[in-house]
Amino acid sequence: MAAARVLARGVRLGSYSIGRSRSLTFSGVQRRGIAACVDPSIGLTDEQKEFQKVAFDFAANEMAPHMAEWDQKEMFPVEAMRKAAQLGFGGIYVNPDVGGSGLSRLDTSIIFEALSTGCVSTTAYISIHNMCAWMIDTFGNNEQREKFCPDLCSMQKFASYCLTEPGSGSDAASLLTSAKLQGDHYILNGSKAFISGGGDTDVYVVMCRTGGKGPKGISCLVVEKGTPGLSFGKKEKKVGWNSQPTRAVIFEDCAVPVTNLLGAEGEGFNIAMKGLNGGRINIGELFHNFDLKPF
Repeated sequence: MAAARVLARGVRLGSYSIGRSRSLTFSGVQRRGIAACVDPSIGLTDEQKEFQKVAFDFAANEMAPHMAEWDQKEMFPVEAMRKAAQLGFGGIYVNPDVGGSGLSRLDTSIIFEALSTGCVSTTAYISIHNMCAWMIDTFGNNEQREKFCPDLCSMQKFASYCLTEPGSGSDAASLLTSAKLQGDHYILNGSKAFISGGGDTDVYVVMCRTGGKGPKGISCLVVEKGTPGLSFGKKEKKVGWNSQPTRAVIFEDCAVPVTNLLGAEGEGFNIAMKGLNGGRINIGELFHNFDLKPF
């Protein structure tokens, strides 16, 4: 459901107190700009102010009161995120024809900055989910878009981004997870490390090697939960950020239909980096807000 359509019906989720009451005593405020802290809507269009307010209100009423419990009990807050999706936050920059809100990257940053006032950990996962939905929407064919995007935008299904491996983090082009074409399936073998949502999500956007060494040998497959050969490691123990589970994702002769290949063979590294370009902006907005919040 597009955020603009929700806003047009006048949905309001409570007070705007979070956005208006940030403390000016925190040492980081002067570095970030006092005016933006007093009123984060300065410089925004009327439409941007509206969905910013909706996001702030949702954070105040649906996230902040539960943040500590989610973290302490390591709860993946599915129902809260589905409520966010009803406001258009499950596919913020996904095209409307497959259930997205069709907003811009700037609009997305405004929304994530506001949501992060309620729970940084959960908002970070929502940003990853949005990135995956955008990747399928942008690089998938119509059949793939129609198959995956509506359920992702409504958050009836959740997505994880699978690039990092035990031996290749920053040097993503050296990844080793392999996908060998056999008939109408790719046989996937390897593992991914520190995957947000791993084991609790339904759709895995996986970068794997279908060709030779380097970035040109990497392709992108969408792997669905329940596929034989797909399994998960134990939940990682973390200091905070426990509302998003983190696990290894393991592929052992995992047969993925050829129809789940995003783009063409050899385009996976480019797809992965374009996804991260937006994802890094989103995470930056989360931590910009995190820096400003007094504790």
